[in-house]
Amino acid sequence: QVQLVESGGGLVQAGGSLRLSCAASGRTNSMYAMAWFRQAPGKEREFVAAINWSAGNTWYSDSVKGRFTMSRDNAKNTAFLQMNSLKPEDTAVYFCAAGDFLIPEPSYYEHWGQGTQVTVSS
Repeated sequence: QVQLVESGGGLVQAGGSLRLSCAASGRTNSMYAMAWFRQAPGKEREFVAAINWSAGNTWYSDSVKGRFTMSRDNAKNTAFLQMNSLKPEDTAVYFCAAGDFLIPEPSYYEHWGQGTQVTVSS
């Protein structure tokens, strides 16, 4: 089992930046991919970014490409999401997830954190 804990959410003005963290514990040696998803009120959970845990290859949704950067610190079992040039439409609860496939679909991820709120004011 893998446990995930997100942190770093908050309130920021449009154009600002936030850095989210996702600390993993438990059977972390079984992780192949970690990803960030987000869910706004009344909307489905949406893929944001993913990373191959060992190789570091990343994948981004078109809506965040060029503004968000996902990285990881293998030694600390922590993933990060650096979010720059934030827009009001980025407002959502952000979840990190771990799984066996680098696929931008939430159903492929077995382990989930509790989520952290990101609110971007205009």
